[in-house]
Amino acid sequence: MSVLMIDTHIDIPWEEKTAEGLPSWEKRDQTDIAMREAERRFTIPKAEAGGLGAACLAAYTPQGPLDGVGHDAAWRRAQAMLEAMEEMVPLYVPGRAVLCRTAQEVRQTAEAGKVALVPVMENGYPLADDPSRIAHFARRYGVRYMTLTHNGHNLLADSAVTRQGPEEAYGGLSALGREVIGEMNRHGVLVDVSHASRKTMMQAVECSTVPVFASHSCVRALCDHPRNLDDGQLDALQASGGLIQITAMGPFLRRGGGGTLADFVEHVLYVIRRIGVEHVGISSDFDGGGGIEGWQDASETHHLLAALQRTGLDDAEIQAVCGGNMLRLMEKAEQKMSECQL
Repeated sequence: MSVLMIDTHIDIPWEEKTAEGLPSWEKRDQTDIAMREAERRFTIPKAEAGGLGAACLAAYTPQGPLDGVGHDAAWRRAQAMLEAMEEMVPLYVPGRAVLCRTAQEVRQTAEAGKVALVPVMENGYPLADDPSRIAHFARRYGVRYMTLTHNGHNLLADSAVTRQGPEEAYGGLSALGREVIGEMNRHGVLVDVSHASRKTMMQAVECSTVPVFASHSCVRALCDHPRNLDDGQLDALQASGGLIQITAMGPFLRRGGGGTLADFVEHVLYVIRRIGVEHVGISSDFDGGGGIEGWQDASETHHLLAALQRTGLDDAEIQAVCGGNMLRLMEKAEQKMSECQL
């Protein structure tokens, strides 16, 4: 059985912050994306070796000050990272990878034996207070999803994890955050609730006209971590048609860390039993802290496929979990965007 494996959250290596504590916008050379023996966990040769057919590459922006200087740095950083993604394919992996904007392009690229790369954003911080920037990121760079927050509240919403400041800023979404979700729906950008607070996540489900998803989170009933989704949140995803993409982050899989591939599969099976196989997928968070025993880098992705096959899931269920569910959600976002353009 041929299975399209889609990893929905991988970071690209980048310096975190400047000496002044601002998000760094200086470009990092991406030459090592073409190397089999590289420190980064995701490279094209590693993906080829592991049978990973597609990956969502995240332009990640660490949370910084909510002022003009911080927002300008975040805006510059997000664009620099997305431009680096554009440049690295023709420069370093021509003929082996393709930057894709649609679900159909992902399928066609995988069928051609190449690795599909989908540009996405982690943290809505670069938007500042300007919802129109969603259109820019979607049209100019082909961004297909954005997490509303990262670790810390921004102008859009409350985060699940705060390192300083109050526990809540808005009690979920801000008025601006609700407006941004409307823009995301109009431009085919999926609403990603990983990193969002519980209130933010539940309000996003109600606010969005396209099902929301969590690109890299796990199950709170199995591991009580604030970044994980509880049963009520899973039920809300089911009701809305959304997804949770279980992630290979040890502390999210097992309290205290040390999560393994067996733990990962148990989180997948929990979601299937709770809300159905059509609401779960896979992600690694490689090069953003992810990597567990049995799935340490993209070259070991075939270990995950084998582990899922050993659970007794049938071929259609395996296809759904490994990538079919994510493609279906992308298509829903594309359909909504088309409707808005009529």
